[in-house]
Amino acid sequence: MPGLIEFTLFAPRNKEVALIGSFSDWKEMPMRKGEDGYFRTQAQLEDGVYEYKFRIQSKSPNFAQDEWVDVIDPYATNVNEDKNCGVVQIKEGQRIVDTYIWQHDEMPLPDNRELVIYEMHVADFTGNQVNPNKRGKYLGVIEKLDYLCELGINAIELMPVNEYPGDYSWGYKVRHFFATESSYGSTEDLKRLIDKCHGRGIRVFMDGIYNHTDKECPLMLIDRNYWYYEHAHYPEDPDNYWGPEFNYNNYDQELDVKPAWKYIGDVVQFWIKEYHIDGIRFDAVRQLNNFEFLGWLAEQGKNHVAPKQFYNIAEHIPDTSNVVKPDGPLDACWHESFHYFVVPLICGEKFELEQLKQVLDPRQQGYAIATNVINYLATHDRERLLRELGNHAVFDADAFGRAKLAAVLLMTAMGIPMLWMGEEFGEYQQKSESVTKPQKITWSLLEGEQNRNLLEYYKKLIALRKENLALQSDNIEFFHENADAKVLAYTRWDEEGSDVVVVANFSDQNLNQYEISDFPTAEYWRDWFGNCEVEAGEDGLVTNLPSHTAKIFVSQ
Repeated sequence: MPGLIEFTLFAPRNKEVALIGSFSDWKEMPMRKGEDGYFRTQAQLEDGVYEYKFRIQSKSPNFAQDEWVDVIDPYATNVNEDKNCGVVQIKEGQRIVDTYIWQHDEMPLPDNRELVIYEMHVADFTGNQVNPNKRGKYLGVIEKLDYLCELGINAIELMPVNEYPGDYSWGYKVRHFFATESSYGSTEDLKRLIDKCHGRGIRVFMDGIYNHTDKECPLMLIDRNYWYYEHAHYPEDPDNYWGPEFNYNNYDQELDVKPAWKYIGDVVQFWIKEYHIDGIRFDAVRQLNNFEFLGWLAEQGKNHVAPKQFYNIAEHIPDTSNVVKPDGPLDACWHESFHYFVVPLICGEKFELEQLKQVLDPRQQGYAIATNVINYLATHDRERLLRELGNHAVFDADAFGRAKLAAVLLMTAMGIPMLWMGEEFGEYQQKSESVTKPQKITWSLLEGEQNRNLLEYYKKLIALRKENLALQSDNIEFFHENADAKVLAYTRWDEEGSDVVVVANFSDQNLNQYEISDFPTAEYWRDWFGNCEVEAGEDGLVTNLPSHTAKIFVSQ
């Protein structure tokens, strides 16, 4: 039995709109404008899949005044870019995205404090799959979930999966906010990936690009200056202008609505409801520059997932505690300064002890708690650590040794650690010069002994971080500093009695029989990598510290 399906388009300043679609043999169906700014019409549709779009008299300045243009529905949940139309599916007289049935909604997921995040680009992560149905696809990621579980990560941060122009991109110029990137697979495939992750206790975060859009975004074609700033919102930073920027300051007094707030609020609610995401990484927060809006948007997300946890993460470069709670709008910020100070240190470029302490203890930078910062050594925007080491003429065993030292800092610093895909086994490709140039992960590196050893090292560190509550706490104290020898020691602890001590040698020298006074007291300590008991006497601990190495001691 056909159902009466309503089609709507919010276009308060446009004069005329018509609906055209496969259900009308692509003939115009006039739409009536209401006082609320919405154009509406209805169509009797049997269950099935239909293509449609709107024909509208544009208000955008790049067209002639009131010129008729065809646009895809800004709320389309599926699109056909080749035909320039949206796709709608009807079942039992209702719009649906697909017929996927969730299996693991009741599975308990890790708290924010417990997270170890893995940043991933779907196509590059799966680009070497032999099966073409899985290569570059969500299904290819599903096939790699065993690997990720063995690594120990418990959250995946997906680079943008909204529909973008073309079939390969980093995805940071979104064209269709409600549709998923078709080159990665179907909407059901994405849901299956998220569901499978939840079934394994892995949370899934999406990259939210709410500062700007692609220049062919439907809202640009409908009424550019209603939705976007007329000029660059951040003119003093022209290098970080990526496209038309949403105008979150625009308030339509007549309709009592902030249109950009309403639209992006709907986007976030949709992704939570339809795809069951567990958090959002907010791109270009510094450029967006509207904390009131971000605070409102973050609450929208949390209200729709309660009582489950949701994690709102800012990409604000340079990082700042102003963007996070208790006084800021979001939960966490990408901790760019961790990367900025740790990488040169690991590469031997400089040793600045006070700066190192600040990024290991972000409270010194104004952050309040561990979940306020996301620490990383590399991201899609930064060179990989092995590449940085190579640029400093550090290769082979020396490079892998230093990579292990960096891994210890990453996993034992106060904050939430994040890995950029491939860092765990020493991927060293140079950062892509083009966001439209594929750069597949070199999985064959795992045939190398040093790469496998690094991977095993990461597995052990991740396991320790997840098991030992001291490393999830807000507590860190530096108890031994030797700037001349380039040695730093710190302790992490929690209120339940867990203690972890890290002693790091950043020098080129092997420090044999190195004395560490004021070593924390415990019944006994275990050298975690050496898997042996060590004794700390009244005078402290004496231990051998090879060059560019960290030792971890765990209280028993």
